[in-house]
Amino acid sequence: MSDPIALVLFSGTDDKLHAAATIAAGASAMGRPVNILVQFWALDAFRADRIGQDHGLASDAIRPGSTMTAAPAGSLPWAETFRQAKELGDVQIRACSASMSFLGIDQSQLDPMVDDVCGIATFFLDAETGPVVFI
Repeated sequence: MSDPIALVLFSGTDDKLHAAATIAAGASAMGRPVNILVQFWALDAFRADRIGQDHGLASDAIRPGSTMTAAPAGSLPWAETFRQAKELGDVQIRACSASMSFLGIDQSQLDPMVDDVCGIATFFLDAETGPVVFI
């Protein structure tokens, strides 16, 4: 079995969420387990009532006069790419318990694709010896 890939999602902008979803789907398709910890502004984007909204682009992705979008034309929205990654293989999406507290939300307010809530120690135990990517 391959080492799991661990993704820490901090940014809640569509460009970064799309990139993370693409990495998760690619790793899942290759048979790699993927453990995702969703924190702060990324967690806010995973709220059930906000997941389909436009979350904008990161400030470093915006150029004056640009019409650039977060995802290439014809691609799936980031949330759908995450759902497909979960269908392809072993992908766990967990909400950071500290971020949940900070934002004053509970798991019932999150999209059902979020599997559960955990702390940092649990996340790193699941990461084992694989790489950790911070987005």
